[in-house]
Amino acid sequence: MAEQFEPTKTARLSVRPLTRLAPYVLRYPHLVIGALAFLLVAAVTTLSLPMAIRRMIDHGFSAQDAGFINSYFSMLAGIAVLLAVASACRYYFVITLGERVVSDIRRDVFDHVTQLSAAFYDANRSGEIVSRLTADTTQIKSTVGATASLALRNTILCVGAGAMMFITSPKLSGLVLAVIPLIVFPLVGFGRKVRKRSREAQDSLAEAMTFAGEAIGATRTVQAFNTEKSSQARFSQAVELAFDAARKSILARSVLTGFAIAMAFGSIVAVLWYGAQSVLSGEMTPGTLGQFLLYSVFAAGSLGALSEVWGELSQAAGASERLSELLDEVPSIRAPQSPKPLPVPAVGDIRFENVHFAYPARPDTSALTGTSFHVRPGETVAVVGASGAGKSTLFSLILRFYDVTRGAVLIDHVDVRDADPAEVRARIALVPQDVTIFAGSVGSNIAFGQPGASQAEIEAAAKAAQAHDFIMALDKGYDTPVGERGITLSGGQRQRVAIARAILRDAPILLLDEATSALDAENEKLVQKALEGLMQNRTTIVIAHRLATVLRADRILVMDKGQIVEEGSHAELVATGGLYARLARLQFEHGAEALTLETRSGMASVAGDQA
Repeated sequence: MAEQFEPTKTARLSVRPLTRLAPYVLRYPHLVIGALAFLLVAAVTTLSLPMAIRRMIDHGFSAQDAGFINSYFSMLAGIAVLLAVASACRYYFVITLGERVVSDIRRDVFDHVTQLSAAFYDANRSGEIVSRLTADTTQIKSTVGATASLALRNTILCVGAGAMMFITSPKLSGLVLAVIPLIVFPLVGFGRKVRKRSREAQDSLAEAMTFAGEAIGATRTVQAFNTEKSSQARFSQAVELAFDAARKSILARSVLTGFAIAMAFGSIVAVLWYGAQSVLSGEMTPGTLGQFLLYSVFAAGSLGALSEVWGELSQAAGASERLSELLDEVPSIRAPQSPKPLPVPAVGDIRFENVHFAYPARPDTSALTGTSFHVRPGETVAVVGASGAGKSTLFSLILRFYDVTRGAVLIDHVDVRDADPAEVRARIALVPQDVTIFAGSVGSNIAFGQPGASQAEIEAAAKAAQAHDFIMALDKGYDTPVGERGITLSGGQRQRVAIARAILRDAPILLLDEATSALDAENEKLVQKALEGLMQNRTTIVIAHRLATVLRADRILVMDKGQIVEEGSHAELVATGGLYARLARLQFEHGAEALTLETRSGMASVAGDQA
């Protein structure tokens, strides 16, 4: 059963989740090598400056040394140019690497989530997943690019400056090393809190963005029910919670940064005071102290910068952890290691054998109980019953969105659990009641199930679905954008696009879930005629609440509480006087036929009065 995401419990601070990025980074060794090379050049040129400063201080500034000083400043100017070029090249390589890595991560995460089972989406909201795909990958892009570069640069400067400090004065360096534990251990402790706060901030932001996406996507519903104020209040509350979590994360990072800088520079001041005493006693030259001072500033500055970078890396580790949870999610529905091939050509045979099923999100509630039936190739079978009887569950199991709890579903005499789900679904065309239209053109929506379809094939399918005329009346015909979820199309138009999509797929098995429910009487008649042509020589299962749409079915299955309670033709089922007869009586007698009977009765009464 799919479970909702839970934050990974980690007992200690770790940027270990960032190691998941290593394979992505190592895909581009030329970018990594370029970044490291120019990073080293920039660091070495920076570390060479204090040595030049020491030589000038110790050599003096007399007039006869003007040439010497000029040559030194010329050298410093050259170093500055080299540093500028190296920094620019480093920036190019690291930022390009960050963009490249995050593009790959986004693609891999999207590829993975599109393969996750329906049970996963029953337990997790799409807005949360989209937040991870956008906000978290953006955080990682910053890390792989600028943050990682700064971390490496400051690490090299810190280590290099420390080494040069030891070469310059081992005694003073020993004092500095003695205070390092006082800085590092609290740094690690604060880092744990930063990571925890960062994770909370990211989760809170995802919560706010999830609601925003739902509300914006359903703006018409929000306005129709006059719930703008309550929606605004709910989003405002979610934003405030996200801000509060972010503020706590910022506070933790601020304390971390302030503590590190205070300890680093405080220790440097104490050590330099001791060095000043050494100069006064003649144990050290002023130039040597100046050189040590600059290296101390470099080391302290890089250590302070590392404290900020460490906070950002901890934040990125939280984002990487969230993405890893997605990538580690294993689909409950997947092809077996050695899938059993389906027969070619397709047969179109469907069989349910004593199927028991409960949705993973509701394991204690049975959706199907001992369901068995057989749909022969080319047969049209209608499934009717009250809402919640289990009709749509049949389609979900045929498409293998879920696996049965007990029993078996067979397509072309092969248990779908033994076959590749992609191969099973390739034999099925679906027209759902809740039609999905993507933000694109009308033509691209029709060709969704057949991406390589030609324009002629698209138009032929649209004509068969009685959609061609309304499409040609649009501004750009088949190239007309339909808006998000096809908002610019009417319900009937969306339904006909979905039917055209199924026609173009040309699959041997056709599943129709209230395929004409959104059509008016005139269009329903036209589309029903198109569907009758489509159903020829295809195995078709039709779910319908309106019984008038299933009268021509070869057989009708009547479902109640997850079981098939009646089976037969319309006439046979009406004659038995069971559940189907009651449903038929409710619809036909209280519908158009009831009106006809009432009219006839009224006419008879008038005739009687006249007589």
